[in-house]
Order: sequence, then structure tokens, then C-alpha cells
Amino acid sequence: MTRRLALVEDNADNRLLVHALLDGQFALTDYETGAAALAGIAASRPDLVLLDVSLPEMDGTEVLRHLRADPALAGLPVVALTAHAMAGDRERYLALGFDDYVAKPIVDEQLLLDAIARHLGA
Repeated sequence: MTRRLALVEDNADNRLLVHALLDGQFALTDYETGAAALAGIAASRPDLVLLDVSLPEMDGTEVLRHLRADPALAGLPVVALTAHAMAGDRERYLALGFDDYVAKPIVDEQLLLDAIARHLGA
């Protein structure tokens, strides 16, 4: 059975890159905004969420708070996919409740694949 991932990313180029890296391995559903992601994820729960931190209107940390507050979605693995890649950012996002962290731009696709595998048992 193909594992389903939600990709919450407002940048079209970044969505294309993730699709290029993951198509054929996972079924991807794209969301461009946090609000759309929350509605879509609640309606059709994926196996894992790749969540951009810098989103318009509702940022990724707020999306994460909503997911964690919903008992049906609280245990859903959420990977921060972010350009926030300064010293300490990884630890900060993990402390906020993300399950994993992958810095953009994605220069080593194996880092993304490893993060997904860690949480899907793949």
C-alpha cells in the first residue's frame, strides 16, 4: 500500500522539487496554505505531513499547534520542511513539537527520505 503524505508548501518550485524526489514512492497531496492543510488533513488523514514553517496567513508552527490539539491528528508525524537553517533552528522546531526537521533547499534528498522513513517505519 502506498503511504500518503501531505505537503504543506506555498512555493510552487519547492512543491515541484518534493514531487520530483518523492513521486512514485508516496502519494502526495499538496496544500498551499495552513488553513487548506488543516481542512484537508482532517478530511483525509495522511500518514505523514511535510510542513513548511513560513506560510502566509497561518505559519507552520500554528498549523502544528492545531494538529496537536486535535485528538484524531495529535499523533500524526509532522516534519518541519524549512529554510530556517541557522544554528539552533533544528532544536527549536523539535522543541515546538515537530517530529523531525529538514532544511531547505533540499540539497541531499537522502536527508528527506531518512526523515520520512524514521516516522513511517519504512
